Amino acid sequence: MSGPALTGIHHVAIICSDYARSKHFYTEVLGLRVVAETFRAERRSHKLDLLLPDGTQLELFSFPDPPPRPSRPEASGLRHLAFAVADLDAAVRALQARAVTTERIRLDELAGRRFTFFADPDGLPLELYEHP
Repeated sequence: MSGPALTGIHHVAIICSDYARSKHFYTEVLGLRVVAETFRAERRSHKLDLLLPDGTQLELFSFPDPPPRPSRPEASGLRHLAFAVADLDAAVRALQARAVTTERIRLDELAGRRFTFFADPDGLPLELYEHP
């Protein structure tokens, strides 16, 4: 028996603590395109649908008083979100020009690719992975 016929990742959902701050970060700093923005009054919750160039989507949610992430990045569950970039050096310079701190560039010895980590406004670990 075979598993489900998965074709890719459709979206990743992120819950933020400050909607305006995170919206600015993901749209203005990272440059993701807004597909839709909704406010659900009954839940006091924003939902922002964002699109990456490859078609993958990020869903940015706000909820009243969300619990903090247990630790970074070794808690059970999702470890980090990695974005593919063709030119890691240029991507790091672009983030640093917007006052985003990045870790030193490292080498994935198994794949021979370079990568670095940074964080979103809530401390969610994000990775830039050079994949031309």
